[in-house]
Amino acid sequence: MHQTSLILEGGGMRGVFTSGVLDYLMTEDMFFPYVIGVSAGACNALSYLSRQPDRSRYINVNFANDPRYINMRNVLRGKGMFNMDFLFNDIANELVPFDFETFLNINERFVIPTTDCETGKPCYFDNTEDTDIFTAVQASSSLPLVGVPIELDGYTLLDGGIADPIPIQKAIDDGFKRHLVILTRPKGYRKKPFRAKFTSKLLYREYPKLVETMLNRHEIYNKTLDQLEALEDEGKVFIIRPKGHEQVKRAEKDVSKLNALHGAGVSRAKEQMPALKDWLSANKQVEIH
Repeated sequence: MHQTSLILEGGGMRGVFTSGVLDYLMTEDMFFPYVIGVSAGACNALSYLSRQPDRSRYINVNFANDPRYINMRNVLRGKGMFNMDFLFNDIANELVPFDFETFLNINERFVIPTTDCETGKPCYFDNTEDTDIFTAVQASSSLPLVGVPIELDGYTLLDGGIADPIPIQKAIDDGFKRHLVILTRPKGYRKKPFRAKFTSKLLYREYPKLVETMLNRHEIYNKTLDQLEALEDEGKVFIIRPKGHEQVKRAEKDVSKLNALHGAGVSRAKEQMPALKDWLSANKQVEIH
């Protein structure tokens, strides 16, 4: 696995599927030298890298209906629909403690894509640099329109999923030849054009390059999916994704649906594990289901 990266798509509460997959990978003691996660994918990566199974699911299920965590009124208070202060302070330090000691001593490289508001281009942070990695995860998770731009290292940042929604090219550029990719959308999904053009131009009028990227986001996403599927055909990418019927909304509050989605992630990982192990050990293509 030394040449294999782990790539985690975002998607708000759809990321509960990813947490299920990662929880199962932990039961198999399966870790990768390079982990790159966008938005909710970055949040899920934290608990995976700190070796805390079920932590991500527990947080999203047990706080889904807590107004301190997810609340549109938070937007009016300048905190964003997903309250990152609550997630990274109250939850991480007190309510569902994060294992900082384990995380700070990992051997894995952890890369977080964000979007630079000034340029509209990806801006990457990782744990091998002298930066605040937790603030970088907050920035990567700060959704457009309902999130708050985050300041870090002289940059004004938003959701990494705007400029680099599935960061396969970054992993390739960083030298990795093979990639395990966890997606939160079913096979055949393609993103449609962004509809909130007027709102985006009004809200981000100081950042025209950001708006341009937001309006082209569907093209970026769909081209990346095309690239992924071509690499999958070549045996260089292994994809785990939901089958389709398990889908939830980005800000889903139905606990039963969230638990079911997590279970679907566990089941999908378990189902694909024999093929994944063959792919990892034999350097061969796998049958795509």
